[in-house]
Amino acid sequence: MPRVEVDLRIAVPPEDAWAAVVDVLSYPDCMESVDSVEIVDQRDERHRTTAWSVRLKGSVLRWTEAELIDQQARRFDFEQVSGDLGEFTGHWAVRPAPPNGSTVSLHVDFDIGIPLLAEMLNPVAADALRESAAQMLAALEQRLLDQRQAGDPEAFEQQPSGRQSSGLRLPGRQSLDQRLPDSQAVR
Repeated sequence: MPRVEVDLRIAVPPEDAWAAVVDVLSYPDCMESVDSVEIVDQRDERHRTTAWSVRLKGSVLRWTEAELIDQQARRFDFEQVSGDLGEFTGHWAVRPAPPNGSTVSLHVDFDIGIPLLAEMLNPVAADALRESAAQMLAALEQRLLDQRQAGDPEAFEQQPSGRQSSGLRLPGRQSLDQRLPDSQAVR
């Protein structure tokens, strides 16, 4: 099974980087390839299920994943429970990087789910996933650096729903609360 590993060192403290990583609802606001993320279920602070729609090299991939969040370790593991790929598992993690920075990691193991074409398509999919993961990490880094430059000490305010959101938006992107329901969205 192919593996994609992308690590990015950024000049923000681990607690700030972790707050951005675990705030998956804000991903569509700062990541061009992420069309939507919704929390489908959240049993407690450690367990949630999310539904994703992501553009990858001109194709839209949709899946639902179960996530196990470890706040102490600053890591969340995910596993596709339904969706477009045969298998899709991995984790996001944040580690301290001296002197005051962080290393943000996204590691993914996947299988496209088409055995006869896997040998040909898995390397292409791995390259596309690697590129997309690098873009996602770069977008997180940019959001954090923008917040730092703006001097926003409360960049990640606790929302009434229990989710955290940075409140920052890229030009032309709507907040999750402003989006049309999927049935009305233009694809």
